[in-house]
Amino acid sequence: MTTKVKAQKFRVRRKARSTKNAQGVAASASTPKVEKIVKPAANQATLGPDDKLFDTDASADGFGDAPFPGSAAAAAAASGPAGKGASKRGKVARSLDLSTADGDTTQDTAVQGEVTPADEAAIDAEIDAIRREGLTGRQLRLARRVAQKHGLAVTSDFDAVRLLRKKGIDPFQRSTVLDLVTTEGKAPSRELAPTGEAKLPKTVDNKSTLPSKDILERLTRDGEISQIQQDIAQRRRRKMLLLAARLAVFVGIPTILAGIYFYTIATPMYATQSAFIIQQSESPSAAGGGLGGLLSGTSLATSQDSIAVQDYLTSRDAMLRLDADAGFKDHFSSDAIDPLQRLPKNPTNEQAYKVFLDRVTIGYDPTEGLLRMEVVAADPETSQEFSDHLIKYAEEQVDQLTQRLREDQMKGARESLEDTEAKMLAAQEKIVQLQEQLGIISPDAETSSIMAQVSTFETQLQQKKLQLQQLLDNDRPNQARVEGTQGDIRRLETLIASLRAQLTQANEGADSLARITAELRMAEVDLATRQAMASAAIQALEAARVEANRQVRYLSLSSRPVAPDEPTYPRKFENTLLAMLIFSGIYLIASLTAAVLREQVSA
Repeated sequence: MTTKVKAQKFRVRRKARSTKNAQGVAASASTPKVEKIVKPAANQATLGPDDKLFDTDASADGFGDAPFPGSAAAAAAASGPAGKGASKRGKVARSLDLSTADGDTTQDTAVQGEVTPADEAAIDAEIDAIRREGLTGRQLRLARRVAQKHGLAVTSDFDAVRLLRKKGIDPFQRSTVLDLVTTEGKAPSRELAPTGEAKLPKTVDNKSTLPSKDILERLTRDGEISQIQQDIAQRRRRKMLLLAARLAVFVGIPTILAGIYFYTIATPMYATQSAFIIQQSESPSAAGGGLGGLLSGTSLATSQDSIAVQDYLTSRDAMLRLDADAGFKDHFSSDAIDPLQRLPKNPTNEQAYKVFLDRVTIGYDPTEGLLRMEVVAADPETSQEFSDHLIKYAEEQVDQLTQRLREDQMKGARESLEDTEAKMLAAQEKIVQLQEQLGIISPDAETSSIMAQVSTFETQLQQKKLQLQQLLDNDRPNQARVEGTQGDIRRLETLIASLRAQLTQANEGADSLARITAELRMAEVDLATRQAMASAAIQALEAARVEANRQVRYLSLSSRPVAPDEPTYPRKFENTLLAMLIFSGIYLIASLTAAVLREQVSA
């Protein structure tokens, strides 16, 4: 079974006082005031070890010998003689004044001392005047803190304002408020001059013999910070030393070794420079107009040829030809070259080709169409010899680029012309054979001759017919003459019919003249066609010859290879600096990779 804890209930009545108290000060009717007299500190110090702080008997009210405010004893004490009231007030150790000012509740504490009724009345009047100023609770609390800082014993917030003003200190001044922020006892405080004098701040030094706790803490903190800084500086120096050691091992020493090699060990190499351009043959007709005429004078017309020549000069075929003609492998495998640049004895083609790519550099400038070549060798004469051989190979390659195209163009034109000529000869041979077989050279001439004979005989026939008619018109015509004339007419008619039969009818195994004429005419037409075709083939052959000549490429040297008199490689300072940059980059990448991996592992 549980028991409930019961708490005593206290009721505080607020009564409006309209009468003046014994000191002659009229209290505000709207401000309730409850006073509580507590025991002096000396009585509290007499508690034994077994006494409890909150254990009180029934007769103890917490006010000691002082009467409870509002009781009959308090009223009698207030209405009694002034000396008796003063003595009773002098016995009060501390009073608690709970009052309300602008909605804030303040607590007044009175220090034990002898106060006359007149002084108490004046003090109450000053406090009432301060209450009527309408100060906020924050301002009152600030005034109490300022009073406690200056060591003033105050009974209430209003009393703190009164005592500070009496001492000449404005609790609401900005400089006074800032003085509360100081943390050391030696910090100077500022006081205002008394009323009536110039309110200028003056510095008051509060001397103390021993350092405060804050100073000791700050000194300890400064020592720890100094120790931490020393540790950080020591770690930084250690890290810098480690970094310098790593840089010396991974960057400095390799760079020094590379410099020693380039300055003392590396074999000097001589580079021969040359430049050439590939040109195209131009014909007057090609430069006349069109897109070909626009591009004919630019590097775009020969860009493919230049790229093809560049690729050929850096190919294995060129390396093998150079080795066969000038001994490329033997030169770079000689003992005069340092071990790092030297080829091994009896090198393979791949090993020699790697050295060839390093020693032969060919660049192409597409804007100008210029090919620049650099050939490096251990002596200047060999370098120039290699350059001359490579330029010769380039000329041969340029000739071979368009040789097949030119040959194809000429070959087609020649074949067409030959075929046309053969057919033309065959047509002409056929005409000759027909003429021989028929015995007629020209059918037109034969036909004209026969038609002329027919016309003559017809004329004679008409004359004979007229003569016969004339003879028959006589009464007694001559019979012999009539018969002779009739015979002539029959003979003429037979001859004309025979002649006409020769034109259209075959006789005695020979074709008619009309067929012979048709065959001869067809052979003549075929001959004429073959002749026209032969003429066209000849023209095509000439055009192909012109186009083939236009397709010819020429290699023109703009800078001939000249043997240098001073070594070109190695570039000692540049190569040493490049080696340092390479080693630095490798070290930086390795450091970043290790840092990332370390971060990932630790995470």
